[in-house]
Amino acid sequence: MSIVILAEKPSQGRAYADAFRNTVKKDGYIEVNDDRFFNGKAMITWGFGHLVELVEPEQYKDEWKSWSLQTLPIFPGQFKFQVARDKRQQFNIVKKLLQSASEIVVATDCDREGENIARSIIMLAGAFNKPTKRLWINSLELEEVQKGFRYLKEGNYYIPLYREAQTRQFSDWLVGMNASRLYTLLLQKKGLRGPFSVGRVQTPTLYLIYKRQMEIENFQSEPFFEWIGDTTIQNGQFEAKHKERFKSEEEAQAVLNKNNVVRGENKGVIERIQKALKRTKSPRLHSLSSLQAKANKVWKYSPSETLKIAQGLYEKKLISYPRTDTHFITENEFAYLKKHLSDYQNFAEVSIEVAYPHPQRRFVDGSKVQEHYAIIPTRKTPSLHTLSTKERNIYREVTLTTLAMFAPDYEYEETKVAVNVNGLFFEKTGKVERKKGWKALFYKEESTADAKREADTVLPVMSEGEACTVDVKLKEGMTQPPKPFTEGKLIQVMKNAGKDVEDEEAKEMLSKTEGIGTEATRAAIIETLKHQKYIEVKKNIVHVTHKGEILCQAVEGTLLSSPEMTGKWEKYLHKIGQSNGTQAAFIQQIERFIQSLLKNAPDSIGQLHVQKKDAEQQTFIGICPVCSNGKVQEKGKFYGCAEYQNGCTFTLPKVFCGKKLSDAMIRKILTSGRTGLLKGFKSKKGKSFQAYLQIENGKLKFEFPVRN
Repeated sequence: MSIVILAEKPSQGRAYADAFRNTVKKDGYIEVNDDRFFNGKAMITWGFGHLVELVEPEQYKDEWKSWSLQTLPIFPGQFKFQVARDKRQQFNIVKKLLQSASEIVVATDCDREGENIARSIIMLAGAFNKPTKRLWINSLELEEVQKGFRYLKEGNYYIPLYREAQTRQFSDWLVGMNASRLYTLLLQKKGLRGPFSVGRVQTPTLYLIYKRQMEIENFQSEPFFEWIGDTTIQNGQFEAKHKERFKSEEEAQAVLNKNNVVRGENKGVIERIQKALKRTKSPRLHSLSSLQAKANKVWKYSPSETLKIAQGLYEKKLISYPRTDTHFITENEFAYLKKHLSDYQNFAEVSIEVAYPHPQRRFVDGSKVQEHYAIIPTRKTPSLHTLSTKERNIYREVTLTTLAMFAPDYEYEETKVAVNVNGLFFEKTGKVERKKGWKALFYKEESTADAKREADTVLPVMSEGEACTVDVKLKEGMTQPPKPFTEGKLIQVMKNAGKDVEDEEAKEMLSKTEGIGTEATRAAIIETLKHQKYIEVKKNIVHVTHKGEILCQAVEGTLLSSPEMTGKWEKYLHKIGQSNGTQAAFIQQIERFIQSLLKNAPDSIGQLHVQKKDAEQQTFIGICPVCSNGKVQEKGKFYGCAEYQNGCTFTLPKVFCGKKLSDAMIRKILTSGRTGLLKGFKSKKGKSFQAYLQIENGKLKFEFPVRN
């Protein structure tokens, strides 16, 4: 009998073990003998993320194996789970430990999804009735881990979070399985090939991008006119502008005529000068979304790449838990940050004046910290040579943003000048920097354009009532379309989605839940849209493909195209997490929604006009090596020949011996006969190996490199 500590993955398990004495590495777990924390032995074991997954539809009913409108809807009633095929060995180790445990410590990531991962493993292992405790920490630092194990939480307190996450998982499965089959089959009737994946969050996200793309494509640029006044005074010159814009040159000229002002040189007077000292506070501490947006803007890192880097820094015990949606910390974190200020400055090679030695409400507010606090550096500072360039960039950004909280405000003097030319006013706002403050930490990010803008706002010395000459010119411009989304901007748009939602309750919930998706899932949603070939990113700009446009046109007008659906769902899911709602009631609501889709989608898609040739091109990978005639296309979970109706049975898997095969790899096999040397294959015993892939008699075969 022993205590079993269930971590989410091996690296997390090793981080826990570092906090204890007398540890011994075993096969799939670590044995701990540390009487400071445990009476007797403790075993630290782990999954590899999701050890347990929902089964496929055909494992409920044989008839659900084939994609047919007649077999919809797919409502299992009782959901079933299975162990992921390539993770059975580790699951068996975990299962044996859990079944023999006297108590289980849930030590997966401290969020809803982490709770779901742990409880799903415990349930399938037959240990759900065992007593549980919960490790709830924000950092993998030794001190934080030890403190967490000294003050373990009551495990049952977090079961509602598990129910919430599991209900979300069930709902996403139901919508994905039913809506994906429904829209794929209906679009096939229109002559389109390939699967069309539909999801609760991914499809509204896709529609947001599509909507912006349509706004840009349909934008009608119109001319506008404005009056510029090049003003000359005794001490210099500056350009002022009349605040009104005009739709035509005639309309603009009428204003000049009304005030007896001519094009060219006029006499004027400095009518008004208003000066004010302005202060700008430092930026808020980072949540994952703001870090992803900043990294994309400065270094063009994709959101998923930023999350991967941040997760790596967390596992190296250098930053706090990255999947956080808050910008606040508590006084405890503020205290240790203040204590280690010199360490952070030494790493970043900067020096700050500590203007705010005490907590400010803008950053330090325990009432705003729920599950996790903002992303901040831990007490441990790294050596430069231990970090990659990307890790240095992200760690430095987190560190500088934290240091900025202590630094002085940015101060500047703002001067507003009004120039009077016969009753026609021209205005200019000037800005003179007085104190760099926290901005000095980010000076390297300032571009040449930023510097030029700063220089343009410096005004010469003048006084009210001073005479001047004003050279009046007409400037013509064109209205500009909305800007396309970058990946970083898309993260922010997802977080702020719902501002245009008409349903007030849904709008309020979207505001509370911060849009569609979560901090932990938004990057993965964007990657899913890329993988499904609904979007592509060129020079950091997100574009909807023709396949993506077709799906958006198909779901247009339904709740699948609106964040309103996500808002309503999240509202009830949140109730489940608070023990104020039930899983059964929510699943019934989802089933009614799916029934509505099955009823209405055929009519709406029947009126859809699609360009078959362009859509087929989206799924084309290469020419079939068996029949030499058909096109090999993506078919959902595999690649197959388009001539299957004429008897060609050639297919290729998307996962082979544990390795995911990309479109590029399949294309390489089809065009040149084999891939390059690929790493990451797994043998039946779980050992990794590398090999070339080639096709022989219509099947994938390995070709192994020659050993020296």
